[in-house]
Amino acid sequence: MIKPEIADFIAKLTAQGGKALADLTPYDVRAAAMEKWAPIYLGKAEPLKSIEYKYFSGPTADLPIAIYRPEGDGLLPAIVMFHGGGWVAGNLQLNAVQHQLMATDTGAVVISVNYQKAPEHKFPIPFDDCFATLEWVSANAKALGINSDFIGVAGDSAGGNLASAVALKARDEKGPKVAFQILIYPATDHKFDYPSMIENSPNYLLSSDAMRWYWDQYVNTAEDFKNPYVLPMNSGDLSGLPPTIIITAELDPLRDEGEELAKRLKSAGNSVVLHRYEGVIHGFMLMQGFLKDARDASKKIGEELRAILKKL
Repeated sequence: MIKPEIADFIAKLTAQGGKALADLTPYDVRAAAMEKWAPIYLGKAEPLKSIEYKYFSGPTADLPIAIYRPEGDGLLPAIVMFHGGGWVAGNLQLNAVQHQLMATDTGAVVISVNYQKAPEHKFPIPFDDCFATLEWVSANAKALGINSDFIGVAGDSAGGNLASAVALKARDEKGPKVAFQILIYPATDHKFDYPSMIENSPNYLLSSDAMRWYWDQYVNTAEDFKNPYVLPMNSGDLSGLPPTIIITAELDPLRDEGEELAKRLKSAGNSVVLHRYEGVIHGFMLMQGFLKDARDASKKIGEELRAILKKL
C-alpha cells in the first residue's frame, strides 16, 4: 500500500497539471524538476565540515563537481555520485540534500558530478564524463583527503545505471579501483515485461512510456543496447565486481530489474545486499523534505557501507 505522504505528493503534482512526458521537450523536463518537484520535496541537510564546488577537465568539457565533506579526521572513504533524471534532467542543486545526507550518514566524502545530458549529449558522453570523474577522484585522492583504497561509486535511477557501468569498465580496463557500488533503484535493463513495469505503470509518476522516452533520449541506435556500458544487465560476465548495495522501491517500475541485477551479481560470486522499501515509489530518496523512509534508506546505506569497509 502506498505511503500516505507519497499519495499526497502525487496528488499535489497531479493538481498542477501539465503535458505527458512524450509531449515535452528536454528543456521542459528539466524545468519541471526544478520548478514543480524541488520546492515540495528537497528538505534540508545537516551541516557538513565543508562543501566545495569546482570544475575539472573531462573528455569533452569542463565538468562541475560538488565535494561534500563530513566531519572526520584523516583520509576518509569517498563516494563518486551520479545523480538520476533519466540521463536528461537532474543537476547538483536538485540532488544536493540527498548527497549531503549521504556524506553525513556514511562518513564518506561525496563527490557529485553534473555530467552532460542527453539528448544533446547521447551515449557515450554522459558515461564517459562519469568514468572520467572516477579517474579524477582516484588521481587526486590524497589532495582531496581521501583514502584511495576506499573509493566507490553510487547513483540513483539513471545514475545507478551509470555507476554500475563505470564499475564494469573499471574492472574491464583495470582502471581505478572501485571498492564498492551503491545502486539506488537503478535502470539496468531495456525490457518492459517485468511484473513491476506492468503493475506500477502508470500509477506512480514514472511509467513504462516515460522509461521508453528516457532511453530514446540517451541511446543513438538499437546497437547501443548490446553495449554492457549501456545495459549492465547484458554483460556476459558480472564476476569480479565490488561489494554492492542495491535499494529498490516496491511501487517502482524499475523494481524488478534492480532486484534481478542483485540476483545475477550474487550468482556471479559478488557480495550483494538488497533492501526493498515498501509503499514507496521511484525517486523516494529525494523526498527528504517529508518522507521518513528517505532518511531511513540513507542511514541504512551508511550502516551497510561501514560493514563493507570493515571487511576490505
